[in-house]
Amino acid sequence: MKFGMRKPSIRKSLSARTRGRATRAVKRAVVPGYGKRGMGWLHPKRKVKSAIYRKVTFSPFDLFR
Repeated sequence: MKFGMRKPSIRKSLSARTRGRATRAVKRAVVPGYGKRGMGWLHPKRKVKSAIYRKVTFSPFDLFR
């Protein structure tokens, strides 16, 4: 697992803001539990890994906040 600063990717950031936003909107309309709070418990192992990753890494943009 990675520790420390994440390397930003302009391509992935742009994709998340454009196509990713549209994909999430469609999924939210079609899948009943998508995007709701507490749905991470459906995959407990993934939830734990994500929680640890969010705590031990940071973005360069977090330095300017």
